[in-house]
Amino acid sequence: MNNRVAIVGAGISRFDNPRFELHEELCAEAVREMLADNQNIDYPKDIDAVIYSYFSDHLAGQLCFHWIIHDYLGLLPKPAYRVESGGATPVDALINAFMHIKSGIFKNVLVVGWEKMSELDTPKVNEMIASASDTDWDFPVGGYYTGYYAVLETRHMHLYGETQDDLAKIAVKNHNNATFNPYAQWRSQHGTTFITIDDVFNSRLISWPYRALNCAMISDGASCMLLSSEETARKFTDSPVWITGVGLGTDTMRPGDRVDNPMYKGLYPEDEALYPDVSTKPAAPYPEMANFGSMRTSGDMAYKMAGIDNPVKQLDFAELFNPYDGVELVGYEDLRFCKLGEGKKLVREGITEWGGELPCQISGAHTAAGHPVGATSIAQATQMYWQLTEQTASKWKTNARALSGAQKALIQGHGGTGCQSGVMIFERS
Repeated sequence: MNNRVAIVGAGISRFDNPRFELHEELCAEAVREMLADNQNIDYPKDIDAVIYSYFSDHLAGQLCFHWIIHDYLGLLPKPAYRVESGGATPVDALINAFMHIKSGIFKNVLVVGWEKMSELDTPKVNEMIASASDTDWDFPVGGYYTGYYAVLETRHMHLYGETQDDLAKIAVKNHNNATFNPYAQWRSQHGTTFITIDDVFNSRLISWPYRALNCAMISDGASCMLLSSEETARKFTDSPVWITGVGLGTDTMRPGDRVDNPMYKGLYPEDEALYPDVSTKPAAPYPEMANFGSMRTSGDMAYKMAGIDNPVKQLDFAELFNPYDGVELVGYEDLRFCKLGEGKKLVREGITEWGGELPCQISGAHTAAGHPVGATSIAQATQMYWQLTEQTASKWKTNARALSGAQKALIQGHGGTGCQSGVMIFERS
């Protein structure tokens, strides 16, 4: 079925810690912004179905919270359900909406995502998040995601040679981008002053090599996005953004199982050949535990659908899932922005900086815009939608990070330690 799917509206409830509004009010704030920007939407009549995105029942102490949100948004009795897949939840929700429309079941699907993480203290929040790791094995011995990701990045540093300076450069890039973003938590809490590499190294060590400014924020916030079929998209807007590629991929839940993962053996021989001669060669040299096979699989699937074979040349910008700065660097490799081991080269040459060939994280992303898990990727997608429709200058009240003439962009999200990944390609008509 040749039924293209478009983004026709989106909104964000500003990320911060804390936001004193209720979960329901945060979601309503995002939906109100979407409706204010697109008055062609007859709400709720034009909404055929709703997909809700939130990660943790524990943080709110409420099961089936989407029933409350659905009622509050005035969307009864329309069909609705909740998606949950760790950090991949919001991108998975968007992909689910895409598939519903592509199938012809629904014409217009609203996706609403949120998380309110400030109601528990930081150690308890980290404990709740860590329960998405293996609670029979990793979690009982004190596993937290900061520790997991620190091990993965230390392994990648050992194999391919990036340094803490490289991670600090990514942190500086993203935080300084966020100073222009009025929806960003960093800007709300720290203002519009740029940071430096020294600021990163002066921030508190969390788990080597990660310092506080290398890590995602604990956040409150919400976001929403309306996806429509080609049949109805033109009713809502003259400038739809089309979703031209989607991809999904998975890997083992426990990162330690990836070193000799037979399921990946031989899948990517070009990368296996680049595995350095610095240690005993594992059965599956790529992705090993230093890279993310789920990103590669999901990226390749989306590229094939969208007709992309040279992402750096064909994409105008990207928003990646970066709960820690090393994940962004490794993602450059797994999404084929460069060869295996050359993520550090993109950092050092400024390829992903504002003004570079492929700017990444213009929004500031997880470490600077904020990371209310169920809302994060939807908010990143919203920022991309604004860039592609040239609304950023108006929404941000500055041209400083507004692209002109951008046509194609990529968003990537993942859950766990790369256990599940989703990639979407957006294209302006």
